[in-house]
Amino acid sequence: MVEFTTILDGLELPMRIGIHPPERATPQRVQLSVRLHVDYGSVALADSIGDVVDYDFLRREILALAASRHFDLQETLVEAVAAIALADPRVRRVEVRSTKPDIYPDAAIGCAIERHNPQPLAP
Repeated sequence: MVEFTTILDGLELPMRIGIHPPERATPQRVQLSVRLHVDYGSVALADSIGDVVDYDFLRREILALAASRHFDLQETLVEAVAAIALADPRVRRVEVRSTKPDIYPDAAIGCAIERHNPQPLAP
């Protein structure tokens, strides 16, 4: 078995998120970190992007998700990001963390989850 952890860390983007009127009025800065625990089976990896999970795809899909709608809760956001990652059956587990660094002057607030992929690996 060939296992790796692919990390997309510190992705910072403006997005519409929050329940309070000031949060609804304008996009705010959100930071996302995603850790993909990937199982590549027993296949030896070649030096080819086709053999691994493409983090360009992950970043692109997260950016599209953030631009697509308003999220009331960080919990909903991290669930949606986890679903994107788990669409690839090679991703066995994903950890997603979001942070809103500008809510309080003395602290950031955030949410983190871990989800497992119920899909079996292809033979």
